[in-house]
Amino acid sequence: MLPITNSFEYDYFGSEIVYGRGCIDSIGEKLSAAGFERAMIVCGSHVGANDALMGPLADGLGDTLVGVFDGTTPDKTIEDVYGSIKATEVYDPDVVVGVGGGSSLDVARQTGVFRAAGRSLSEVRADAEAGTLERPNPSGDVLPAIVVPTTFAGADLSDGGSIEVISAADSPTGQPIRTKGRNMPQKLFYDPALYETTPIGALAGSAMNGFNKGIETLYGLDADPVTDATSTHGLRLLRESYPRLPDGDSAAMDRAVAGIVLVQFQRKTSIIHAFGHGFSRRYTLQQGDVHAVLAPYVLEYLFSKIPLRRELLAEAFGVTHEPLSADAIADAVVDAVVDVRDSFDLPTKLREIEVIDRDDFAQIAEFIMTDSSMKQAPRDLEPTAEEIESVLHNAW
Repeated sequence: MLPITNSFEYDYFGSEIVYGRGCIDSIGEKLSAAGFERAMIVCGSHVGANDALMGPLADGLGDTLVGVFDGTTPDKTIEDVYGSIKATEVYDPDVVVGVGGGSSLDVARQTGVFRAAGRSLSEVRADAEAGTLERPNPSGDVLPAIVVPTTFAGADLSDGGSIEVISAADSPTGQPIRTKGRNMPQKLFYDPALYETTPIGALAGSAMNGFNKGIETLYGLDADPVTDATSTHGLRLLRESYPRLPDGDSAAMDRAVAGIVLVQFQRKTSIIHAFGHGFSRRYTLQQGDVHAVLAPYVLEYLFSKIPLRRELLAEAFGVTHEPLSADAIADAVVDAVVDVRDSFDLPTKLREIEVIDRDDFAQIAEFIMTDSSMKQAPRDLEPTAEEIESVLHNAW
């Protein structure tokens, strides 16, 4: 396997990345050094009940830990955020520590934003129902956030995380109404030992979401040599380590966590993520499952339309491209993505995801076409709704 350093720290646009097995032991010390005295954990109920995770985290935080809010849900609702805000009124933290998957990390970040905006839950919901909802506008200091990710969703190195105010089922447009503010985490702790406390099913469900961030950064509209380097190396680490995770390989976990950090550097989510968002605008589902199904089909579509930097993708996936034709390189890259996907117990067809209705594909294709991630679609790609819908039917 590719060698990596056992631990490192890195400044990422003012956020401190701390990586290493056992690095969570230093979280309290680092928070104290930064001037924080009262930390409140934000997580879901399963994480909150996971002693193998919460024990080391609580020990690391030590006297700085003042309380736990374990009410986040995968849906990332506005109620989750305001539940966390209510908990801050009880514990009076000067920093929140988001722990777990992407939903908990997003709620932790948005807790500070909505709290500083000073508006009530009923006011925010009323604006959403009236069609006048805007991004929260903090009028005071935003409560800082620290994140401790334990899945591969790749929602860590981000200042956002959209929050659902009205669900698709209750929305007059048939689409969920969401909003978000900006709150970049001040510190991020990547401890492979904590990832190992997450059930393999939850890791699998997040794996392709993070993996696809690396793929898309390579062909995103604003790709550059720096992001080429970080994404290529990150994908190499993930490609070789993901298939070993179901066997409990700790060395593979170390490399997988390092890889998921790298593929997020200045990430440029593009058309695959637009496909995923198209489904989340219609259904409540696991984004990683949709990413697992669609990535090979979207790549096949892209390769059929444009060159798509296939030689660089070949490098990232260990494909020997010199003696191969352009079509053969494309096929080999898609096969490599399928191999990574199939190393987990993940769906391979859209029909395997119970909530999805094929009759919705025309509407979902329209959602995909208007998604903000399409602004980063590869250069020279001019997709149509009909082409997008065809990809969905191919993946059915």
